[in-house]
Amino acid sequence: MTLKIKNVWFWSFLLLFSCSNTVQQENIITVTIEPQRYLAEQLTDSLFKIESMVPAGTSPETYDPTPAQMAKLARSKAYFCIGHIGFEEVWLDKLQQNNPQITFFDNSKGIALITSEHTHSDNHAHEHGIDPHIWSSPQAVRLIVQNMYNALTEIDEANKKHYEDNLKRLLRQIDAVDEKIKQTLQHSSQQAFIIYHPALSYFARDYGLTQYSIENDGKEPTPEQLKRLIEVAKEKGIKTVFVQQEFDRKNAELVAKETGCRLIVINPLSYNWEEEIMHITQALSDE
Repeated sequence: MTLKIKNVWFWSFLLLFSCSNTVQQENIITVTIEPQRYLAEQLTDSLFKIESMVPAGTSPETYDPTPAQMAKLARSKAYFCIGHIGFEEVWLDKLQQNNPQITFFDNSKGIALITSEHTHSDNHAHEHGIDPHIWSSPQAVRLIVQNMYNALTEIDEANKKHYEDNLKRLLRQIDAVDEKIKQTLQHSSQQAFIIYHPALSYFARDYGLTQYSIENDGKEPTPEQLKRLIEVAKEKGIKTVFVQQEFDRKNAELVAKETGCRLIVINPLSYNWEEEIMHITQALSDE
């Protein structure tokens, strides 16, 4: 039996298992990424167990769920989508078809989405569909948690007051983060930054910054593109190069070395949303 045939039988088994009426739903909510898990846990406060489909340290652009995750998903009462991310583009339709007993909620509802547009070293912005990295913006995160709250009150109306209290507290926390970012960046001379994969588009938009990406359309840059990016960094007085922990660092290290920029490793997919967003902010300050 070929590997292809084995995979067909494997997914057929999961389909039958997921759609089975014998699957007992539990107090589980499944989300796509770790920042969602953090926010959902702040709202539910242990009334639900929150599970991430894309575990820490893995890429949502390439990750495939395990059989154990598929089995756990089948027991969930709801799925919170982040919207437009690679994992969901590949898997969401399959997950919905295989789990008709689960209600799926879009956490990006109402957010002013931006076309995945990032500036290359030629100063041209290129479009590549919807940018999914909405959680890099505290303003967008306010709407994410509001959407989560609306979903929770729909599936568990009995605990509406509990969720409402947690929402108010969480919104105050998000507002405080937003204010800290504004104060930190207010007097910074850094108006632009370089990043390997353009994951901070919403952050840059909200705080008046320009994001230059090393990666071009998901591909490694050419020598000519790297040369031009180094020239732009010097022209613009850029001081910071970000690289995400799941990507190869060699090109980011080269740009940092040639420009004298600080190379900062970041993890926009970190569970610790507030801690990570402030880590990024601090790197863009002049301190």
